[in-house]
Amino acid sequence: MRQTIEIDGDSLSLEDLSSVSRGKASVVLAPRAAVRVDAARAVIDRAVAENRVVYGVTTGFGKFADVVIPREKLGQLQLNLVRSHAAGTGRPLAAPAVRAVMLLRANCLAKGFSGVRRETLELLLACLERGIHPVIPEQGSVGASGDLAPLAHLALALVGEGEVEWNGKLLPSAEALRAADLSAAVLEAKEGLALINGTQLTTGLSALALHRLLRLLKAADLVAALTLDTLKGTDAAFDPRIHAARPHPGQIVSASNLRTLLAHSALRESHRDCGVVQDAYALRCIPQVHGAARDAAAHARRVIEIEMNAATDNPMVFAETGTLVSGGNFHAAPVALVCDLLTASTADMASLSERRTERLVNPALSGDLPAFLTRDGGLNSGLMMIHVTAAALVSEAKSNSFPASVDSIPTSAGKEDHVSMGPIAARKLQKNVDLFETVLAIELLAAAQALDLRRPLVTSPPLEEVHRLVRARVTFWDADRHAAPAIEGARAVLAGDDLDGVLAQLD
Repeated sequence: MRQTIEIDGDSLSLEDLSSVSRGKASVVLAPRAAVRVDAARAVIDRAVAENRVVYGVTTGFGKFADVVIPREKLGQLQLNLVRSHAAGTGRPLAAPAVRAVMLLRANCLAKGFSGVRRETLELLLACLERGIHPVIPEQGSVGASGDLAPLAHLALALVGEGEVEWNGKLLPSAEALRAADLSAAVLEAKEGLALINGTQLTTGLSALALHRLLRLLKAADLVAALTLDTLKGTDAAFDPRIHAARPHPGQIVSASNLRTLLAHSALRESHRDCGVVQDAYALRCIPQVHGAARDAAAHARRVIEIEMNAATDNPMVFAETGTLVSGGNFHAAPVALVCDLLTASTADMASLSERRTERLVNPALSGDLPAFLTRDGGLNSGLMMIHVTAAALVSEAKSNSFPASVDSIPTSAGKEDHVSMGPIAARKLQKNVDLFETVLAIELLAAAQALDLRRPLVTSPPLEEVHRLVRARVTFWDADRHAAPAIEGARAVLAGDDLDGVLAQLD
């Protein structure tokens, strides 16, 4: 059975967003939210009836804020806004990202600060439920006044214009709405602005990337432990007293995970008295680096979940006083900054992973393991080029890590004179999460190969289970073969449900 998530503008979680983005949950409007939406709409209707001059309701937008629009043209004003602002370019967002944006915009409208009619909000939820996904280009937003262009493409589909993806096909929106027995929205005062003014593209992309990253941070402890054990590293550096003396939460958790993963390893015990005092930083400092990334992700989660449940409109409708107030909640700076932080932390994690892979394949660093983890070196190159691929990806991740949030280009004739570049920061984060996952998969391949070369010694039960999962997809590298499918097989292990049981043992 599909889960049903009730949106009220206040309680949406990262896990909820992930479920909806993957089509695993239905979404309905909470009754208490419906009451707030209706109350806010009544404020807009009164403002129009009283011929009040209100930005975006009875005036133009941006530089045209001082142009008052006649009442009979207020609907046209909103439609013109949506059409003119649907100026995105680049590749269309994938369906999960579109669904995340739709859900977040609906949740924002449900807070009751937007002034949208309830039927317009319900149409958005109906499209989400029936899998009618607006075609939203990924580029064109500077992250203030919100993600105008992408959200305008969403709104365009609701009014029966533009294209949508439905049942795997591209269709004109009007055709898809008719086929789904839905009526296109006829926008009234403020509704176009209510649909496009917000940070939902930035927040949706960053939330999905963070959700993936949180899983990879656990997996990184897992893969690193397997590498350390096959390199005959020491677990002394994970002594809880060391980490209690420097009590960063993520560091403490990562060290605890490593102790759990290395417990009861016969491979570890085989060299307990070898006399090696300490390992290289790539092994010894795993908790410090992984822990820093965990703490960055924890901070980012707090910021992103606040933004997922925030009102990001302008002007905002305050139903209790019947007033509309202009502000700047559409500025995506909070999310842009944490995206850049996570982008840098994923590059650092990938860099550390690549250094561990280097130690596995380099006979000058691996001890008694054969060069490039192949028994017949020379005739076979082994994992030589797989490591080169990791190095290339790490370099790309580093190059991708210049913070987007420090850039700003004034727009709208200087009215919007400082922007966040949040969507760019979110896309850079997505890219680095992808790169990190592949680099970690390459380390996993190398560590699994190294463990086979250590046989008949065995590692700990959870690490043996990880090895089993790898070998179910990628066989032992006994002779050179097409390498790319092996990388994809290891990536599938990291992303697959079969790994959940081992990850559940970790914090």
